Amino acid sequence: MYTDAELAPDGRSDTIRIHTKEDFEGMRAAGKLAAECLDMLVPLIEPGVETDRLDRLAREFMLDNGSLPACLFYRGYPKTLCISSNHVVCHGIPSEKLLKNGDIINIDVTLILDGWHGDTSRMFAVGDVKRNARRLIDVTFEAINRGIAEVKPGATLGDIGAAIQEYAEAERCGVVRDFCGHGLGRVFHDNPNVLHYGQRGLGTVLKEGMFFTIEPMLNLGKPAVKILNDGWTAVTRDKSLSAQFEHSIGVTADGAEVFTTSPTGLHNPAAL
Repeated sequence: MYTDAELAPDGRSDTIRIHTKEDFEGMRAAGKLAAECLDMLVPLIEPGVETDRLDRLAREFMLDNGSLPACLFYRGYPKTLCISSNHVVCHGIPSEKLLKNGDIINIDVTLILDGWHGDTSRMFAVGDVKRNARRLIDVTFEAINRGIAEVKPGATLGDIGAAIQEYAEAERCGVVRDFCGHGLGRVFHDNPNVLHYGQRGLGTVLKEGMFFTIEPMLNLGKPAVKILNDGWTAVTRDKSLSAQFEHSIGVTADGAEVFTTSPTGLHNPAAL
């Protein structure tokens, strides 16, 4: 089930890669740059801004800093960022659409730096946002932090999912089942799959050196989603608001290292 990363085959593997201290250095650099890309966009999140403009600026930032946009043309995806607003759960495609006062949006960025993937997303409030939308953002941020707090050698993926599900459902939010976190490193989407619901003690046992994302999507309504005709955009079936945060994680000897924390603290919605 576990393989030293340098011995694993290229591409998605049936086993779980265990990485070295040098690999951690690569992921730190990629994760930091991905977080800085989102930091760069913060002053631009305001009513009247085209989501396409944010996409162009992010692509320029990546290229100017020696990295590549991982999502651009990945499986046919046409843009650099995913920008998902209001009832869009994930994979919203940037366009000429303008941000509106009261919107909540998730911006998801993945870049490749020296072969390593930095993958992260955050929620942003556009102008004056209603109280229930702000509450959803805060609950989702707390949910990902509770999932991360479970990460340590000997814990299981079920512990992570259960921590997120228990908290989210106690706050009357639906946990999306259709999408999950994933292993990553030199591969964008790798084993293991990281569910955001589950039972404690079940699932893959965590080992030092594993890399993966935790990226819960919570809805103010029911968990069900559907995919629009573009083949990418996922929306809530009941049109309720949705929110997501994502971090790239490495399992350390005694816990977790979050590679995609903002150097200036802007990953925390309270800082905005």
